[in-house]
Amino acid sequence: MQIPPDDLGITFVQTGGTIDKAYPRGDDDHGCCFAIRGPAFRRILRQSHIMFRAVLRSAARKDSNDLEPKHLERIKLEVLNSHHPRVVITHGTDTILRTAEYLSDDVGDHVVVLTGAMLPARFVNSDAKFNLGMAVAAVQSSLPFGVYVALYGRVVPWRDYGALSRAYEGRVK
Repeated sequence: MQIPPDDLGITFVQTGGTIDKAYPRGDDDHGCCFAIRGPAFRRILRQSHIMFRAVLRSAARKDSNDLEPKHLERIKLEVLNSHHPRVVITHGTDTILRTAEYLSDDVGDHVVVLTGAMLPARFVNSDAKFNLGMAVAAVQSSLPFGVYVALYGRVVPWRDYGALSRAYEGRVK
């Protein structure tokens, strides 16, 4: 089943990951430690002149390697409680597949697209804006209800992301 085209609301859920990382300078770390701050999508959407309703939520502010089962459950609840059938989740790329698989059991009548970035959104040469734009376009397309990943210029069903990620890793080595 698909979403009616007249419902143009999108819920955005922050989980953390590189896309949201900042490198604040402290007295003793010289900016070498990272912190996950407010969601990158807030800044990106503000700069993008969007013409849809955006609901901004935060389920976690963690490096994806530090997400625990309680965080995955909170992410799922954000999806299931969303009033909009379109959901974009920003996530760290290291464990995006694990979260996608966890969500795939039950997303109800939602199209969920997870995305992230190889470099923080604050960096000029980050892929964050491109990836977020792909995710926004994907949730507005005619995808059936389910879970997808938007990275590397592709949008794939979550089950196909492992092969895409391996292909990308093979190209950058």
